[in-house]
Amino acid sequence: MDLTERQKNLLRSIIEKYIETAEPIGSETIEKESSLGVSPATIRNEMVRLTALGYLKQPHTSAGRVPTSTGMKFYVDQLMEEKALSLKDEVAIKEELTEGNEPFTKLLRHTTRVLADQTRSLAIATDEEGDIYSAGMANILDMPEFYDIDITKTVLSMIEKFEMLQQIIGQMRAEDQLRILFGDELGIPYLEPCGFVVIRYQVPNHQGILGVIGPSRLNYQIVIPTIRYFSQLLSQISR
Repeated sequence: MDLTERQKNLLRSIIEKYIETAEPIGSETIEKESSLGVSPATIRNEMVRLTALGYLKQPHTSAGRVPTSTGMKFYVDQLMEEKALSLKDEVAIKEELTEGNEPFTKLLRHTTRVLADQTRSLAIATDEEGDIYSAGMANILDMPEFYDIDITKTVLSMIEKFEMLQQIIGQMRAEDQLRILFGDELGIPYLEPCGFVVIRYQVPNHQGILGVIGPSRLNYQIVIPTIRYFSQLLSQISR
């Protein structure tokens, strides 16, 4: 079933507020903070419909709603507008990564560090040998989704074991350059609240994956164009 414009606008408002706050979103918040121009009762009714259609869910302990992975995918594919990196950020990243003629392994390590800082998330890279480079674990420890020790342990295990990470990378189809994955699609215990953005890079003699890992409410508007820029930059630097 196609969503109405009003439902799309409501879903966008709920998801963007959820990305910002990590809290379930109630109709009063949306009525106060978005310019949908409809009554709280109408917003409540539409939220019930969006829940029935599988775009939202209601946590047991809250009257508010949070997006499902279906809702997040719909948002990324159809509702979201990417925010291009500022020229200042592009120049700063490029200067940071091209300052020395580094061996490729050192360049990958450096890339993950800068990518983690730029996205305020956990960044990973793999090479064709199956080695994993990661940086930014401290960035995600402050996020409420990672207060659960089992979730954090699972993510830590994943960035240490290529076989486990391969379960995620293996979800990329041959034609995919960039893929967004949600933990509840992967069937790996404790990864349900997580989101992954992974992109291929290819340079002479090397190929692999760059990735950003965080909660499922990653700020995709910024993370997607940022990781795309890093992948392009890596291929330019390595020529």
